[in-house]
Order: sequence, then structure tokens, then C-alpha cells
Amino acid sequence: MIATPNRDNFASRLADGAARFNALKPELELTVRDPVLGVEGHVVVWCTRNAATGPLGRCGKGGTRIAPTVDLDEVRMLARNQSLKNAAANLPLGGAKSGLAADPDSNGFEVKYRRFVNLTAPALRQNGGIWGGLGFDIGARPEHADWACDELGHFDAFTGKPVQSGGTDYDKEGIAGLGVAVAAVTLLTERQKRVSCATAAVQGLGALGAGVCRYACESNMLIRYIADPRVGGCWHLNEPLAGPLRKAVVEMNFSRSREILEADGHHRSDLDDVLRAPVDVLFPCAVQNVVHEDNVDSICASAIVEGANNPLTPPARGALHKRGIPVIPDIIANPGGSIAAFVELTSNISNEENVRTHGKTELAKTLTRDKIAENVRQLLAISENAQADLVDAAHFLAYERIFAN
Repeated sequence: MIATPNRDNFASRLADGAARFNALKPELELTVRDPVLGVEGHVVVWCTRNAATGPLGRCGKGGTRIAPTVDLDEVRMLARNQSLKNAAANLPLGGAKSGLAADPDSNGFEVKYRRFVNLTAPALRQNGGIWGGLGFDIGARPEHADWACDELGHFDAFTGKPVQSGGTDYDKEGIAGLGVAVAAVTLLTERQKRVSCATAAVQGLGALGAGVCRYACESNMLIRYIADPRVGGCWHLNEPLAGPLRKAVVEMNFSRSREILEADGHHRSDLDDVLRAPVDVLFPCAVQNVVHEDNVDSICASAIVEGANNPLTPPARGALHKRGIPVIPDIIANPGGSIAAFVELTSNISNEENVRTHGKTELAKTLTRDKIAENVRQLLAISENAQADLVDAAHFLAYERIFAN
């Protein structure tokens, strides 16, 4: 149990936690190559201290990034951040990431991917390692789970799988988006604002943003702005997202979404106008650093809940804190993927039962709702008691949980 900090000891405890975390070195770094096939990939497990007493023991987990430019330094950075995210989420799961330097659209990619899976298999926990396995990140696709499971002969080394493979259908069900929406609902509720009257803007309509739209609407939030280059820019909706447009957005049917938007006469403007939307909650769900020193003064939202990884730069977060605009950081709002992975790695629901009941999916959703709501409440309490900004409070939570034992 974390002792609640106060204004007098928060800064020193935060600094001590940061110093200890910054002094950590990766617990595992693995680089694999096959020069004949042109394969190069990496696995990094950064820290598993907070997982020591959990059901998986000292196991680190995070997704697999696939891009031609992926290198060891990028995977290290991702694994380090994943350690903070998993700890902040209060999961008994260490932080790890993997990466494959390849173009997933290139000819022969499947052969390269399967070779990468086999080369990294010794690091898997099933083989005595401390790596929880492959998963979804930028560049990853559903068929990759099938390839990995086929190569390894079991389903436990890839998370985010389809239901029929013992998974949670993580992307299809939008579990990350569920967590981000829950974070917003909890913030509004704790600040005594009516959720059913809260307006929202969603930047980015990929799997994350589509999930946010789905679950924010189910919570009766009113989405008035959506933006994505695949729908032609930023759209100010004539009425809150609903009906056929909502269905098309949630299903990530970009051509149909744009068709409806144009036919119904919604107002289109420049893509980045979504960041200036005058709404109760802005959800940046696209890429990192979209709000920065040069545009932070134009933010009109009353609160920001981060969906993407680090969509706000540290100076921008600080500037918004000074203006009294709360920012729920991604390490608190968006651990849905880790939670779903944890369920897949620990649940004893059989594949047959999972197909019949979608039991793992429902368990992942329940755990996501419960954990993120509790973490947001704890975050707000720490911030209030210590008179600290929410981002510092989030890192405080992560450090305290990593070094609790």
C-alpha cells in the first residue's frame, strides 16, 4: 500500500524514485539477426521488480513494433516507458518491448517475421526467460499472431490474439480506447461534472481513437469533433456522433465515414483544428508530441486525456497545469493493452469456453474499467494532497509501485 504523500514530502519522494528508476539498466537485451534473410530484431525487458510476487513472476510485457527504422535504442526507450506504464497501472507485470526492423508490406515479410519469432523464442518465459512474448504495436497486424503461434506451437507467446486463439480481440474490441474513455469519465465524475453533458474531440481514428469513440458514446459523452487524415481532416459535427456515422467510425470504415460526413454537411477544416476544439475533453489518440510549446496556448479544452503515447511534450503539460487544465497522462489512461495481455497470460479460461463466452474479453474489459478508474482517483488524490500536477503524480505512482518491494 502506497503511503499518500503530502506537500512537504512529495517532491523528495518523487526525486528519489526518479533517481532510482533512472539508475536502472535493462534486465534483458537481445538482438537477433539472420543476414541471409535480412532479419534484424530486438527484445528489451527493462524492469520486472513490480512483478516479482505476481502470478507470472518476474516477467516483462509490451508490444512488438515493426518498421524499417526500428533499432535497439528505440526498443530500449519503449521498454523503459512500458515499465512505467505497467507499474502505474498497478499490474504485476514488468515492462518490455520488442521490435523488428522490416516493412510489413514488403514481399517476403512473413518469412522474415517467422524467423524473428524463432530467433527470439529463447527469451520467452515458457523457455526460461523473462519476456512475456510478442504483441501489437505500430506495424503489427492480426495475422502476425497466427504466424507466431504457428511457429511456436502454442498460443501463450502472443497477446492481443483473436478469441478463437485464446485471446481478447484487443484491437477489435478497442480495449485501449475503453481505458481512455473510463479515465475521462472518472475525471469528470470526480470533478463533479455531468458526463452526459460533456463534449469531446477525438484526434486520430485508428484502433485507439475508434475505441474511444465507441466507449465515450456508450458513456453518453457528446463527441462533437473528430479528425484523421483518412477522413479528410477535422470535422465539426452538426450533432453529436451517433447513428450510421458512429458505426462507420467505430468500425474504422474511413471511406464510409468520409462519405457520410460530406453528405450530411458537417463542417470540415484543417486537421490540427481538432486540437483547438472548445470542448470539455480532448482525446489526442494519434502520435506523440502533437501538443507542444508552439501550439499549447491555443488549447481550448477544459481537460485532456492522453490516448497516444506522449502526445503532449513535457513543457506543454506544464503549461496546461499552470492554466488549471488537467492532463491525465497516457501511462494512467492507456494501459488497456497491458491489462488485456495480463488476462491472456494468466486466465485459465479454455479456448473452447472463450469462443463460446468471450470470457477473456469480458474479464479484460472489467479489469480495465476497475483498474483505470481506481488509478485516476488515486492520481487525483495525490495531486490534491501534494499540490502537484497530474503527470508528476502519475510518475510518483509508478516509481512507488516499482520500488515497493
